[in-house]
Amino acid sequence: MKLARNELLYRESYIVIEYNYVDDLLYVNWRGYVNYDTVTAGCEKILHYMVERACYKILNDNTNVEGIWSGASKWVGKDWMPRMRESGLQCFAWVKSPSALSQMSTDKALKYIEDSDLVKLFDDREQAMLWLQTC
Repeated sequence: MKLARNELLYRESYIVIEYNYVDDLLYVNWRGYVNYDTVTAGCEKILHYMVERACYKILNDNTNVEGIWSGASKWVGKDWMPRMRESGLQCFAWVKSPSALSQMSTDKALKYIEDSDLVKLFDDREQAMLWLQTC
């Protein structure tokens, strides 16, 4: 899926964050093997750009993530996601990785999220975009 008119906001080897003007959302493309340090650093950047752009819809794409990152799952669910909500998060579409180990990490993170009504898990980007457009 190609998102039209995106502005690159941040890039590291493990993450790319773009602003999609058409749909007014942040597109976050996680890549490769991630760990506690890269997950927490990347998530803090997402929070930063969400607030800076006043853009409260996130397409969190794990399609290109490999391996396990469960060491950061509790932090994602208990620390970062509540701060995202408090900062105005409206919709968080989370596209699963094809990696079984990464999926286990995602599932673990979701178990730690207390109010998960803003977060929805998807198998593909197209369905995630459709949901975000109606959110």
